[in-house]
Amino acid sequence: MLIEGRELVKDFRVKGGLLTGRATLRAVDRVSLGVAEGETVALVGESGSGKSTLGRLLLGLAGPSAGQILYQGQDIANLTGTAKKRFRAEVQVVFQDGGSSLNPRRTVGASLEVPLRYNRHFERYKAQAEAAILLERVGLDPAVYYRRYPHELSGGQRQRIGLARAIASKPRFVVADEPVSALDVSVRAQILKLMLGLQKDEGLAYLFITHDLGVVRAVASRVLVMYLGALVEEGPVAAVFGQPAHPYTRILLAATPLADPTKARQHPRQPLKGDIPSPLNVPSGCRFHTRCPLVQDICRVKVPPLVTFPNGQQAACHFAIQSASSPNVI
Repeated sequence: MLIEGRELVKDFRVKGGLLTGRATLRAVDRVSLGVAEGETVALVGESGSGKSTLGRLLLGLAGPSAGQILYQGQDIANLTGTAKKRFRAEVQVVFQDGGSSLNPRRTVGASLEVPLRYNRHFERYKAQAEAAILLERVGLDPAVYYRRYPHELSGGQRQRIGLARAIASKPRFVVADEPVSALDVSVRAQILKLMLGLQKDEGLAYLFITHDLGVVRAVASRVLVMYLGALVEEGPVAAVFGQPAHPYTRILLAATPLADPTKARQHPRQPLKGDIPSPLNVPSGCRFHTRCPLVQDICRVKVPPLVTFPNGQQAACHFAIQSASSPNVI
């Protein structure tokens, strides 16, 4: 694996009520995952499920409360000197809001020059020339955009700049945190095509964080489903989407809009009922039991084991086999 997280836990101390004082919020709860060279792994789930926190852990922007993050077999907590600088250069991020991630006082060209000068140690004029090449690679004319400021760009153009800045350091792993969710559908398709092209050219590995399952089908080979800080299902996209084993995954798929009007009428959307519980008060047993249509007494008291299927698919559900073999169970 290029990068791997082992039994990751991330706790935050938060202010509680008047009588309870400070409390512990567990945003990530014993999550293990890995991303291989050149692979795209999608991480999906509702808002508040811990996806972005997990991405920040892999980027080294936050330290885990427990567990390890290994990059090329080395624990990133032990990296120092040149090894740490190399990790910082080779692990990059593309944010959801390209506008807020760019310095409003810097021109596009100046923003692209920063990683070139600090991570690749280019002299000023070489950095300027390389920044112009990066703009061309993401489909923007340097003569037009090099001296523009972020507020003069559209959302799609800002996201292209974000991609150019991410690849400026010659990374090997990129965390893409909802990179197309704020864009129009037509622009979204262009950005996804650009990301796949850059992956092919640069050999990039992506962790693609999204709530759009249609995007997952288009870009990822593996998918991890996260709920309330924990992984509830993972496996190859074709297997998980074709025969989901966890009720949460099945409901997420049923709630996804269909582009084909005929199919949409035949398979009406089934939105997930209820709100996600507070991470300050995680339900006992299976954390999904408060919203699950398959709930039984055992679900309320016992944490479900991780069931592994022959195709590599895994699901944490007491009734995973039953759910996977019964396509109309939900």
